[in-house]
Amino acid sequence: MATPSAALACIVLAHEDPVHVRRLIESLDPFPVFLHCDARTSESVFRAMTDGLPDRVRLLPRIRTGWAKWENVEAEVSGYRAALADTDASHVAVLTGSDYPLANATEIAALLAAHREESFVAVHPLPYEAWGRDGGRARLRFPHWAWRKHMVRLPIPRRLPRGVVPAGGSQLKVLARHHAASVVDAVDRRPDLVRFWRRTWIADETFVPTVLRSPALTPGFAEQHVPHALWWIGWDGSAMKSPPWLTTADAGRLLERRTFPGGLPHVFARKFSTEQSSDLLDVVDGAFELRRSTGAPREVTA
Repeated sequence: MATPSAALACIVLAHEDPVHVRRLIESLDPFPVFLHCDARTSESVFRAMTDGLPDRVRLLPRIRTGWAKWENVEAEVSGYRAALADTDASHVAVLTGSDYPLANATEIAALLAAHREESFVAVHPLPYEAWGRDGGRARLRFPHWAWRKHMVRLPIPRRLPRGVVPAGGSQLKVLARHHAASVVDAVDRRPDLVRFWRRTWIADETFVPTVLRSPALTPGFAEQHVPHALWWIGWDGSAMKSPPWLTTADAGRLLERRTFPGGLPHVFARKFSTEQSSDLLDVVDGAFELRRSTGAPREVTA
């Protein structure tokens, strides 16, 4: 039976830093959270991450995820499936265990209420200039494997499955409920897509964007999304495979992006850790009135 959702259900994909993961979960109160912990994570870290969590947190079946692997999509889709079955959320957010909100639940619910049938996701048709010389087309054109954070490509071209329009974008997104349902439906009804994307490079950056942008799979998406990422990510211009950890030195940039004039705010950010970001997180908590769950649960309506 569905439970009240306060507008948003949150999928959190985590594998380390249980102290920060628990802080993140607390900051998302009263939204329901669907937590996935990588099956490769040690039992001691898993227990530290999950023991004694509040009732609004559900644990997803553990999958052996990893860098650039299809299993990251599998974990994400299991979160959509659970959120759709267990809540009446109007939207579903996908976060990593190193993310953190830049707005309290009341602000987030108000933003989503103003866009009830719309997703917040920047979907880029391929080729996408920011993805290198070929615009990312090789990610789909050739079969790939990830091995110890290295790419292994089989140089034999293949055809795209029928009815898909290739696209890319970040794994971090907020989907309207009916769009999350379209993703689950594509997985269930199109096993050929799953077979194809199991050997696609960094599938979590192309599978869901392609499903959303393909009219045969998600009719009307072009008119039903806001092409704005709700995350601020502290890229610093250096050549890195993942963004740097945020510290108090980034406080000015982070707060400026949260209150960026003339457009929608960024209501989430990454990348945070307990070791390097605790002081900055204290600033964020104070600025946006987060982590107030020690009293009675807050009621948030959309």
